[in-house]
Amino acid sequence: MSHTPHPSPYKSTGGLRRVLNALRYSMQGLHAAFKYEAAFRQELALAILLIPAAFFLGRSTDEVFILIASVVLVLVVELLNSAVEALADALSVETHPLLGRAKDLGSAAVMLMLLFTIAVWVGVAISRFVM
Repeated sequence: MSHTPHPSPYKSTGGLRRVLNALRYSMQGLHAAFKYEAAFRQELALAILLIPAAFFLGRSTDEVFILIASVVLVLVVELLNSAVEALADALSVETHPLLGRAKDLGSAAVMLMLLFTIAVWVGVAISRFVM
């Protein structure tokens, strides 16, 4: 017995239209993050400062890439955390232990990425100026 799941009306079928829609949805997501998420705006401001600084601090293409990647990953993790928080709030704004845990886990992911980014930048700076 074969069961064919009903396709979601929200899933695209492919082709150039899918790519253009994906780009539009991505831009809407970035706009929403900028408009509604203070943490994203703060991290974006730091990224605007740090990404050009990576070209001065890094002594090789690899170092520059690692510095920039660590900063971009902070933004990515923040976007995912914001998505979890928005979904949790859409489900219920009342206190629920699992929704609270989901939000805390997202926050922990951002914190770990920030700590990693700090470690990368400090490590490269020490390598450049001390050693």
